[in-house]
Amino acid sequence: MLAFYVGDRSRDSARQLWQRLPASYRKQATFSTDDWEAYRGIIPPAQHQICPKGSGQTNAIERFNCTLRQRVSRLVRKTLSFSRKLLNHIGAIKYFICHYNQEVIRQS
Repeated sequence: MLAFYVGDRSRDSARQLWQRLPASYRKQATFSTDDWEAYRGIIPPAQHQICPKGSGQTNAIERFNCTLRQRVSRLVRKTLSFSRKLLNHIGAIKYFICHYNQEVIRQS
């Protein structure tokens, strides 16, 4: 995981996420998305690969999203682990991502 942004799925949130990506990735990488309208105009068209629903091309990120929800109980609705402060919520996500990245490195 290179970057994340906690927010809604608006164009502003997409822009915030784009700005958090390392510059080298913003210049050279290809980005696969679900064709959400907010990504248009943020991701350069030459780098934007749209993955149709049911194509199987978003399996890896969907699997990561499920793992994130399972391991960070604050992301599940109606839980006792709810964060009242957004910064605590973001901190829990950041902690998980750092741990997850280290886990992936050790396994490779």
